[in-house]
Formats: sequence, C-alpha cells, structure tokens
Amino acid sequence: QVQLVESGGGLVQTGGSLSVSCAATTNIFRFNVMGWYRQAPGKQRELVAAITAAGITNYADSVKGRFTISKDNAKNTWYLQMNSLKPEDTAVYYCSADRFLSKAPMGGDGMMYWGKGTLVTVSS
Repeated sequence: QVQLVESGGGLVQTGGSLSVSCAATTNIFRFNVMGWYRQAPGKQRELVAAITAAGITNYADSVKGRFTISKDNAKNTWYLQMNSLKPEDTAVYYCSADRFLSKAPMGGDGMMYWGKGTLVTVSS
C-alpha cells in the first residue's frame, strides 16, 4: 500500500517562504510523475508544480519564478519550495504521484496516489 505523507505546511506572512515535503512509502523511481496540487476554499483543485522521473518540471503560471519543485530519490521524497508567498497562495497543498501518466493533469484527475494534504496559510 503506497502512502504519501506531506509535511511542512503552516502560517507565513506575505513575502515569506515555506517548504513542504512529500515522503513516499515506496521507491519513487516507480513514479513517472510527481506533483503538488492545491485547493483553496470554494475553488477547484489545481496543479501547482510537477516533476517527472527524468527531472523535467512544469509550473502553474501563477507560481512560476516563485516556487520550485525538486526530488530526492535517495529519500523517496519530493519538495515544494515556496518563496515570495502571497495571500492567494493560501490553500491545502496535496502531493500526488502516478506510475503511468507522463504528465500531471491540471485538475489532478487520474493521478493514482495522493497525500492527505497540508495547510499553507499566507497572512496579509
């Protein structure tokens, strides 16, 4: 049973930085794609950033230049470094992964594995 466990959420002021991690209970070489999604109250879930097994990354336009996704194969963990945070970044952040998809879908439908989420709150 594959499990993904997020950590690192919390409260930060506008302009601050925060890093969230996703630890998998399996070797992440098994995943074709790993990503971070977020869902704010009253809004649909959206892709924030994704990284493939080969290390190719893509980002939502709203976070380009501010967020960085990375992975550590040895630790079976991937990360999302968030800088220059804005109140509109406030959301529950979920990590997700899939063995077969070649890219992370925008809304997350079809991704095989999900974490339970970690709350990131950016105060103004």
